[in-house]
This record gives sequence, structure tokens and C-alpha cells, in this order.
Amino acid sequence: MSTNRREFLKNASAATLSALAAGNAQSVLAAEKLEATADTVILLWMAGGMAQTETFDPKRYEPFTTGMDPNRVLSTFPSIPTSVDNIRLSQGLEELAKVMDKATLVRTYQAGDLGHILHSRHQFHWHTGYAPPLSVAAPHMGSVIAKTLGPKNPDMPAFIDVGQNLEIGAESDSLKAFHTAGFLGTEHGPFFIADPSEAARAVRPPAHISKERFLRRYEQYKELLAAGSQYQQESLKRAIDNAHRLLSSNAAKGFDLSLESKETISKYDTGRFGLGCLLARRLTEAGARFIEVTSEYIPFRYWDSHENGHERAKIMKETIDRPVSQLIRELDERGLLKRTLIVLASEFGRDMMTEGKPEKPVQDQVKVPDRLTEMKHYGMHRHFTEAGSVLLVGGGMKRGYLYGTTADERPCKVVDKPVRIEDLHATIYRAMGIPANQGYLIESRPFYVTKDGKGKPITDVFA
Repeated sequence: MSTNRREFLKNASAATLSALAAGNAQSVLAAEKLEATADTVILLWMAGGMAQTETFDPKRYEPFTTGMDPNRVLSTFPSIPTSVDNIRLSQGLEELAKVMDKATLVRTYQAGDLGHILHSRHQFHWHTGYAPPLSVAAPHMGSVIAKTLGPKNPDMPAFIDVGQNLEIGAESDSLKAFHTAGFLGTEHGPFFIADPSEAARAVRPPAHISKERFLRRYEQYKELLAAGSQYQQESLKRAIDNAHRLLSSNAAKGFDLSLESKETISKYDTGRFGLGCLLARRLTEAGARFIEVTSEYIPFRYWDSHENGHERAKIMKETIDRPVSQLIRELDERGLLKRTLIVLASEFGRDMMTEGKPEKPVQDQVKVPDRLTEMKHYGMHRHFTEAGSVLLVGGGMKRGYLYGTTADERPCKVVDKPVRIEDLHATIYRAMGIPANQGYLIESRPFYVTKDGKGKPITDVFA
């Protein structure tokens, strides 16, 4: 079997059959009906722990000098003004600074207290709203939205995940655990595009296979669904039918970046993440319901800056600044931003000295010396769960609005208006017209879209 064919079958399934082991989740718990302010969500995922004081919540700048006291280092970049008087960003985000008048900036996200501070646990918690381990396979937020609202375009996958390779070694299973629809069923799982430059190939039958042969394979693959419960069989069959319909429809053009001009591509192209933002714009136009574009999680790479934090933050800001701002501009120019909610977030923040919560210090992998003598120690290297930044753009959010305050001295934790994951999720779901107490019955037990159905939307951020 060719690589293209294997990738198609992998994408068609979207999640493994084991994720369906919990059974049928057809019963919907009654909830109030809400008027949506958005039709589509684009989640821009800063995987690995984005340092908030180096990006959207800059503090006092302390340039590197040999022998400096690390306790004085709060930001390793100076702050810059933005298009909003009371909002400053970190140097390196000059393009995003120009579009802050279109955004709401939340500076007071607090990651869950999950005991061990691990990327896999906190990413699972962020994407599902529930802390692992669980007795049922929890669905990704994108799958909840896909299941609850259905596709905008019947030929387009409702949930598309861009940029994350799930085979990363030891933590592969941890990533796969939340990149799934869980008990909701395979047809609501993510359609994976690891490399956006190859997206068109993922929705195109292999060139060496004729249309007739492809149809035969399609029918044969459906015949393999003899194992499992009737609900499992029907769920996977619908996923395959959806994928086959996409291959035969005009919606597949939404995946083809070659249809963009070289000038447009150059505005986005900072690598896979940048092209993922361009793909997100095209998929929004084509009718996708939920799109996640990730900077990709690979341990000790990208935002996972346990060493050389200053240089790593500089590179990552170069990766995201131009494409994210361009995505915001183009959706606004095309009249799509009003009904498209862009969420830029990360599993937790970072600090140079404090690991986790200030009152619960734990040992980090990198010991900070009493005096800094090497640049590799200059930067935010420790997981910090007490504060992080989230950007909300479009989809009914206020423009040019700042929500929440953090302390200006270490530990730079939340001073007022803390935001927990259940309330952030409730806000996103509220924008999509889904109540926080929307739920499904699984094994005769309720499973709510926010923990225990008690999430509270942040009403202040809505226009």
C-alpha cells in the first residue's frame, strides 16, 4: 500500500476503534438554547508552554549580563506598544501588536492543579476540559463542537487538526489520548493534516489508482467493519463515508495551498505553522467547523524551552507573529472574522525561577545557577501554572480589550479575574451557542461539555 493510501485510510478513520470502547453516546442531556456569536473556531495551539512574560504579558526587561542575578529576570525582551493604548506586547510580536485593536487579550489563565506538571496531562486537560485519568474516553473540544453542531458544509470534515505529528516517540500515546472524539464516535474525530504543504494530497486519491479501483477499495474497506458494537460499526462507517464524499467534492480544493498566489503564501510562510494558518483561512472559507493549528508538541523543542529560553522564544515569535496577524487581517477583510472565533492558547506559562505554583515548588530539569554566566540559562525554562495568556479574536469578542491582571514582580501570578479551563471552555462554547451544561449520557452517566456542567462564560469579553 502506498504512503498516500495509508495516510488516507488513517485520516478517514480519524481515531482508533479503541476510543469508541465506551459505547453509544446518542442521548443528549437537555440544555438551554443559546444564540451563537460564532460559527467556526480556529484554535492556534502553542504546544509546549508559551512563556507569557516573553509574549503577551511582558514585565520588567532585564538584558543579559555576565554574572547577573537570575531573580531579577522577568522578561528577556523589552515591551512594545500596540494599536491599543493600555496593551503592550513583547518585542518580536510587532505584527500582532498592529492587530490588537481587533482582539481580546486574557492574561489570567490559570492551568489546573493536576499534581505532576506534565505537558501530556495539561494538554489533555486543556483540550477535553477533564483531568486524566478518566473511566471513559473523553472527547476533544473540537469533537464536542462537531458532534453538537454538525458540519457547516456536509462535504467538509467538521474538525480538522493541522500540524501535529502523533508519532513522536515516548509521548505518542499521550498525544493520541486527547486527539480523538472518544465516546462520541469516530465520525466526529479530527481529520489529521500533519504537514499543511501536503494537505491537498491527503484529500486526493493516489494517482496510480483508477476511479473504479478506488471505489472497489472503498467498498471493501467498509466490509471490514464486522467487529465491535453496532454503534461502533455505524460510527466508523459514517467516518469513511464522510472521507469518501470529501474526495469526490469541490470542498477538497480548500486543502490546496497551490491555489493561493505566491505573494499570499509568502505572507504566511514561516514554516509548517505559518502555512497551517493559511490553510485554516482556506478551510474556514470552505466550511470547516473547528480547526486546530499547532506549533507542534515535541519534548524539549519549540515552546518547550527548558534551555536557551531567550533564543527559543525569539524563534517561536518569528514563527507565529506574521502568519497569525495575517490570518486575523484576511478573515476580517473577507467579512469572516465576525463569525469566526480565533483562540491562541497554551497548556501553561513559564518562569525563570518558579516551577509550578509558588506555594508548591518542585524540582525542574534545569537548575538555575546563583549567577548567570551563560546565555543558555537566560530565559523562561520552568513550567508556571499560576498565569498564562490567551488571545481571543472575532466570533463576538470585544475588540481592543484587556481582561485580567498579573503581578509585576515574581511570582507573576494572577492578581484579579482568574480564568480556569472550565470557564474558558464555557466562553468558547457560549460563542458557538453551546451551553456549559450541555451533556451526553454515556453508560447511563452524564458527561458534560464543561466539568460537571458548571463552567461559567466570561461575559465581560463578549461585545
